Amino acid sequence: MTWLKNTRNRTRLFFAIMGPGVITAFADNDAGGIATYASAGAHYGYAMLFTLFVSSICLAIAQEISARTGAVTGRGLSDLIRELFGVKWTLFAMTVLLIANVGTTASEFSGIATSFEIFGISKYLSVPVAAALVWWLVLKANYERIEKVFLLLCVTFLSYIISGIIIDPPWEEVLKASVTPQFAPNASFLMLAVGVIGTTITPWGQFYIQSAVSDKGITAKDYKYTFWDVMVGAFFTWLIAFFIIVATASTLYVNGISIDTVGDAAIALQPLAGKYASMLFSFGLLGASMLAAFILPLSTAYAVCEAFGFEHGISKSYEEAPVFFGLYTALIVIGAGLVLWPDLSLYRIMLASQVVNGVLLPPILIFMVLIASNKNVMGSYANSPRFNLIAWIFTFVLIVLTLMLLVSTIAPETWSCMMAYLGL
Repeated sequence: MTWLKNTRNRTRLFFAIMGPGVITAFADNDAGGIATYASAGAHYGYAMLFTLFVSSICLAIAQEISARTGAVTGRGLSDLIRELFGVKWTLFAMTVLLIANVGTTASEFSGIATSFEIFGISKYLSVPVAAALVWWLVLKANYERIEKVFLLLCVTFLSYIISGIIIDPPWEEVLKASVTPQFAPNASFLMLAVGVIGTTITPWGQFYIQSAVSDKGITAKDYKYTFWDVMVGAFFTWLIAFFIIVATASTLYVNGISIDTVGDAAIALQPLAGKYASMLFSFGLLGASMLAAFILPLSTAYAVCEAFGFEHGISKSYEEAPVFFGLYTALIVIGAGLVLWPDLSLYRIMLASQVVNGVLLPPILIFMVLIASNKNVMGSYANSPRFNLIAWIFTFVLIVLTLMLLVSTIAPETWSCMMAYLGL
């Protein structure tokens, strides 16, 4: 009976602490992420599944570092960057975050617009209503209530798993591709590979999870539960992205159907996989876009206010934290406004934002690993030498991929010569 009682207590405590890891990981599969995964499946079949598998492991490592740092220090990432590396590096990090997040916030509202347009509702109605709802809920709710809304939106992602099962792909081929590295020496393949990594592991995600852990009051004593919160979130991030790639590869790629928008992917699925798979794909896009439309502006507002010492937090009032809520409002207005701009390609905004995330991620990871390795900050919770080696290896790999993408895009002739020299 004592064992049963202890198990119940631990389970209650886990669900009380659960939230930051799961929400951040699910929000990583946002509208831009869905567009990137759908494009990867439609253009390269199952070839990107191995890249997704590796990037999901890297996600678990990165989120664990951020959550552990937040629990041990009780402070956000930007706050620690300012203290340990100075104002100039903090300004650099915030500039990186703003560049990535303005485009990514716009991509979330473009996802909302796309999902409603599939059901025949104009973006000029859906986007303003969604933007107003997102703004109002965060302004009026405390952290505990808004977290329940976030967790409810996470449930909508299950629609991708269901649609993938309905399609019934060749599972033996899928599983083999998941553990077999594949590479094509061209700019488009590299751009999608970096995009897959950039949407799985995002700069804003690292800032948000650390701030959320701190804002929720999680301490080092309770960190073992947050650890599993992070691992569960990383697993479901991989699982949902896996089924998106599988669904589009099994239908669009094998039939030679190209897509220009994520909406095209949902519509194209209908004659190939049935109307229910198409509707589930669209419904998942709406839920993903709404969740990330909440999280993206929040992560930016948290980070900037922590960096420069302004009051912040969902549970505070507008009068207590005017800069926090003012920045949050500005990002929503700009993001929604870009989507309503005439003749602007929503799909290109989505894909471009994910590539920008991939390019800007390495500097943020360097800050994270250096902070988590600092025993003066982390004490006994600092990275072990073995963990540090793993963290630096995956940071180095991301830097190499980013440089390869830049060379192949900016200097394609130089890239072709390099590939020929290597025999690729």
